[in-house]
Amino acid sequence: MSTLLSNGISALTSFQRALSTISHNVANANTPGYSRQVLDLSARAGQAYGFGFIGAGVQVDSVRRVTDLFNFARSLDSAAELGRLGELAALAGRVDKLVSDQGTGLTGPWSKFFDAGQGVSTQPTSTAARQNLLAAGEALAARFRSLDAQFKGMESELNGKLRAGVDDANRLSAEIARLNQEIVRQRGLAGGQPPNDLLDQRERLIGELSARLGVNTVLQDDGALNVFTPSGQAMVVGTTSLRLGTVADPFSPDRLELAIETPHGRVLLNDGAIGGSLGGLLEFRRDVLDPAAAQLGRMAATLAHSFNAQHRAGVDLYGQPGGDFFTPIVPTTAGHTLNAGSAALSASLSDIAGYRGEDVVLAFDGTGWSATERTTGRAVPLGGSGTAGDPLVFNGVSVVVSGTAAPGDRFLVRPAIGAAGQLSIAVKDPARIAAASPLRASADLANVGNMSVQSLTVEDAGILDFNASHTIVFTGPNSYTIDGVGPHAYDPDAGIAQGGWRLKLEGTPVAGDSFRIAPRGAGSSDNGNARLFAVLDGRGQLDGGNLSLNGALGQLTTSVGSAARHAEYARDAQQIIDTQVRAEREAVSGVNLDEEAANLVRYQQAYQAAAQMIGTADTLFQTLLAAVRR
Repeated sequence: MSTLLSNGISALTSFQRALSTISHNVANANTPGYSRQVLDLSARAGQAYGFGFIGAGVQVDSVRRVTDLFNFARSLDSAAELGRLGELAALAGRVDKLVSDQGTGLTGPWSKFFDAGQGVSTQPTSTAARQNLLAAGEALAARFRSLDAQFKGMESELNGKLRAGVDDANRLSAEIARLNQEIVRQRGLAGGQPPNDLLDQRERLIGELSARLGVNTVLQDDGALNVFTPSGQAMVVGTTSLRLGTVADPFSPDRLELAIETPHGRVLLNDGAIGGSLGGLLEFRRDVLDPAAAQLGRMAATLAHSFNAQHRAGVDLYGQPGGDFFTPIVPTTAGHTLNAGSAALSASLSDIAGYRGEDVVLAFDGTGWSATERTTGRAVPLGGSGTAGDPLVFNGVSVVVSGTAAPGDRFLVRPAIGAAGQLSIAVKDPARIAAASPLRASADLANVGNMSVQSLTVEDAGILDFNASHTIVFTGPNSYTIDGVGPHAYDPDAGIAQGGWRLKLEGTPVAGDSFRIAPRGAGSSDNGNARLFAVLDGRGQLDGGNLSLNGALGQLTTSVGSAARHAEYARDAQQIIDTQVRAEREAVSGVNLDEEAANLVRYQQAYQAAAQMIGTADTLFQTLLAAVRR
């Protein structure tokens, strides 16, 4: 009878706890991150009698969560990747709209500017055509400056996002460390039984942390969960959390980098050391924003440099040599914050064909200079010593060093980023547009041969004497003199070159035939120089002369658009994967209300049966008492 009573009591107690667990599941069916809980029941050890063992009832071994550790690891990876791609796709899409939209991109102002150049070529003396070229040039320069300002604004916005993300990550890691402490304490109080609801809460916070920076976890024997970044840097160890921080770039104080504060000091985290939304921000800056800003600046600098060079090769309506049409663009330089010397750098563009645009770090080792690409660390061929007469030369840029550099000093040279913000029109007077060729060539009317002028071009305006006249006299079909000096051998393919100009002739001369080269006067209606600068956009200039400005504009639009589309497609694909991972978790750990309802009925009936056993035991006991009283 006592066995019957004790069995009934153990069953009643166990089924009551089962019903409590079911009610807890139902109450949290819609709680984010909640894992379904179940009771583990086992039979108590029976009591031996001579005829065998009589059972002692049932006992509750534990209340455990229904979880899948592999699914948890996958969910962390999925959250990190979705966070990374979400930031990357959103920001890359904004850059794509900036450079491709008609209202903000370069295509419209670019076409109008060179169309206006064609207008000056058609009507070289027209004030309206000249004024239209200046207006179109200013509109194009303003669009370059606007895009550069937008890119700088995104850089500032990115810094703000980094700060906010760091604060959020620190809050989460501190809370995870606190939960580790509480879980360890409660496990100790419960004899090693897991505090399920705290475990769910910790997993949810770790998932949020992974969405921000990507994490891996390692479980300790005491139940604490250590959290590490993808590169292996600890974020949470037991009950201690390490803090993320932002530090200024040593070359650019307005550019933030991520670091983690360890007991031994700050450790800088490179772009590939973290994932999640913070990793997406750094990846966007490295792979989309910086390259787009560099391509934009490269185009602006190339346009200014090449258009100015061509403009200086002509003369204006006053008969004066053309000056710079655009204000010259100067590459920026910055010294490292730890530099000990007094050196300062000044840079200029020297060779457009070799102009690349990548940021380069110049380092001084005490005896000489070396150059490396900032992003990749690859060595860059470097020439010169850095003096004014022998500047450092790399990637189409010349750098002159003033002052004294100390061993270990480093400098960042940014040939392209920020260059678009410098672009503006230098010419204000329409008459100052140098549309005419500075020189004209003519054949003497008394010439006997059939030779005529094919072209007269300016090859180097820097050494050209715009006011000089020259007389060329052929002493035979294969020789000539210039201003009485000679004879010189005549090469029909090379033509005749001197003092920055080159004359091409066609036909066969006779001894005594002469040609005259003379400067143009004021008010010339010649359009020789305008014809050249009006088609400058289609001339191969960059990449060793293989890439035109039009091609560079297409590259900018295509590369940004491709990066945005790739990030968008990858994000959409990852969203599908993340949905699948969540569905798999719900299939294992989620609360199924139909299943809980069935369990509720099952345990309710079992509870009632246990109560009946207790009632039966009571009846037997009362019968026994009544028999004794008789």
